[in-house]
Amino acid sequence: MSTIKKIQLGQNGPLVSKLGLGCMRMSSIWGGSAPDEKESITTINEALDHGINFLNTGDFYGAGHNEMLIGKAIKGRRDDAFISVKFGAIFHNGQWLGMDLRPIAIKNFINYSLTRLGIETIDLYQASRMDGSVPVEDIIGTVADLITEGKVRHLGVSEINADQLRKANSIYPISALEIGYSLADRQIEQELLPTAKELGINVIAFANTAEGLLSGDLKAPLAENDYRNHFSRFQGNNLVRNLEKVEILKQLAKNKGCSPTQLAIAWVKAQGDDIMPLVSMSRRSRLPENIAAMNIEFTPEEMKILNTTFATGAIQGGTYLQR
Repeated sequence: MSTIKKIQLGQNGPLVSKLGLGCMRMSSIWGGSAPDEKESITTINEALDHGINFLNTGDFYGAGHNEMLIGKAIKGRRDDAFISVKFGAIFHNGQWLGMDLRPIAIKNFINYSLTRLGIETIDLYQASRMDGSVPVEDIIGTVADLITEGKVRHLGVSEINADQLRKANSIYPISALEIGYSLADRQIEQELLPTAKELGINVIAFANTAEGLLSGDLKAPLAENDYRNHFSRFQGNNLVRNLEKVEILKQLAKNKGCSPTQLAIAWVKAQGDDIMPLVSMSRRSRLPENIAAMNIEFTPEEMKILNTTFATGAIQGGTYLQR
């Protein structure tokens, strides 16, 4: 059963689903127990059954657990899945230590990823961030070598700026840019998004609900142990004012007979055929709602309301997306 539209990745790349499945939440990232593995595997397989073939992971998600999980899920149906892997981030005991983007490290990372996934080639391989510690030429050149070796099919980048994107693409054609993008986080519209469009690079947009801000479920203040308390967007009066804007999203969703989360995903989808909403799920029960969001259309007036209410800078306070 295929219900999801396909888009071409890059200028001459393969067809992938317009909706991507983010697998991060199927593993423990910041410590604690992982979700039910059987349910996660079932979720991946049902996503594939519906034509969602873009599976996104990172070799550091759950210290390799996420890749092993995906490997189990796609066993016997490798051709149904397009595997996107990020590398470079170093975690220890649930704590982020930094980046390792040295060529020797990348050549080490790729072999572990291939083994955990149980595959011979990764479809899209990308540095999870470029922090200036290693020249862009070395990072891109190393992945290009992996493509020549047959270990990688397409090169991607993640969480970089417009100048870095342009430089990376001049070294080797970039197929996709993974970046946070939502009604609440529109800063990439100024330089990065136009650059990607100019270069023919697809955008894989994560954090469509802005860490749950646009879900319509949040209330101020957050619980003391909520990780989002670290971000100024979710603190004090900032959160109160931001949730006032979310009320407009909730009303529009009510009028259209859908959820605020669906509207947030649909807005990202509507920004262009070259933009893919990447939605994290760990339960199959989330699939019908998120798939249905891809069929939501906006009238010009509805789009005007959303773009005015959530204009760039309208949401007060920042998150890790603002660096």
